[in-house]
Amino acid sequence: MIDLRALREDPERLRASQRARGEDETVVDTLLDLDGRRRSALSSFERLRAEQKSFGKSVSKAQGEERQKLLARAKELAQQVKDAEAEADRLGAELDALLKSVPNLVEDGTPPGGEQDFVVLEHVGEPPSFDFEPKDHLELGESLGAIDTERGAKVSGARFYYLTGVGARLQLALLNLAMEQAVESGFTPMYPPVLVKPEAMEGTGFLGAHAAEVYQLPADDLYLVGTSEVPLAAYHMNEIISDLPRRYVAWSSCFRREAGSYGKDTRGIIRVHQFDKVEMFSYCDPADSHAEHLRLLEWEKEMLAKVELPYRVIDVAAGDLGASAARKYDCEAWLPTQHTYREVTSTSNCTEFQARRLAVRYRDADGRNQPVATLNGTLATTRWIVAILENHQQADGSVRVPKALQKYLGQEVLEPVKR
Repeated sequence: MIDLRALREDPERLRASQRARGEDETVVDTLLDLDGRRRSALSSFERLRAEQKSFGKSVSKAQGEERQKLLARAKELAQQVKDAEAEADRLGAELDALLKSVPNLVEDGTPPGGEQDFVVLEHVGEPPSFDFEPKDHLELGESLGAIDTERGAKVSGARFYYLTGVGARLQLALLNLAMEQAVESGFTPMYPPVLVKPEAMEGTGFLGAHAAEVYQLPADDLYLVGTSEVPLAAYHMNEIISDLPRRYVAWSSCFRREAGSYGKDTRGIIRVHQFDKVEMFSYCDPADSHAEHLRLLEWEKEMLAKVELPYRVIDVAAGDLGASAARKYDCEAWLPTQHTYREVTSTSNCTEFQARRLAVRYRDADGRNQPVATLNGTLATTRWIVAILENHQQADGSVRVPKALQKYLGQEVLEPVKR
């Protein structure tokens, strides 16, 4: 949630942010109008309540007919106080609901525009050159006995799958490597719940425009998380924390309905309903959030180097940011059979947006409680298997294992299984 006080001081900043996102900037005027009317209603309520208290003393001293007149006025005043309080509460609830619908202020320097308006910051590594026709990840995965989408669909429906044999071992190797790197970098490892309460899901900003992508269990009033960002952001909900930054890394299963994406990437395991992910999460002083964001990106790049993937880094355009993000960098690995780059990591600086909604605070140098900044970043996920198989394939259908993963798998090459 954006800072209302900052909005009053500099409304043009939110207008500019809304324009960059392609959102309605007139919401700024609506917010300021509601805020003004709510503050006026609160002033009226406080003035009337003060008058009521003062009036009560006059009633206690009066007698006879004068007392009756004062009692009638006291009754009238009590109703006015009640009405003024109700009006202030109504306007406050309306303002709060509108504030929760407004996305975070984008960071200065974020590219304006939509999904295709990202800016490429760098290319790392060279896409492989094959002297044979490369196979896609599903064909490779099936021949290696690593991926089974047919039985996944039979058991659970479209966009589900089994990782089998070396596929399961490859995922475990990849995620263990990610956890090992994060712990060596000072992160506290976590295994979080994947079912959360509505206040956790709403507090992180996932029940707005993208609510249709979230799995809900109405009977239990719980949600399945699409990323461990949610339980990690809510871990310190309603707390005052110290010793910033606090860095956590979580391994969890993630669930996404992928609403509105039918017909896209239905082959294989690129866009699926369930996957595993290792996620970094940081709480820090807001003044340090930009630098912390760049640190998370560097850790992602370090992990991509270990699995020897060619990739590019993009600065995501404002209109393609989630509601909570002020800025986001994606790393996109090269997919030989698609002749393009596809997202494998994402890191977002959510500034104080989530912390303000979740009431996660720290004490500043003056001893005042202030919202922290929250940041998140992918360190490895199931989708990486797609890029690893395709980029490291060999002419005979085998796949070379990146050196960093060999100690987990105990082999240098994944060989096709004999059927």
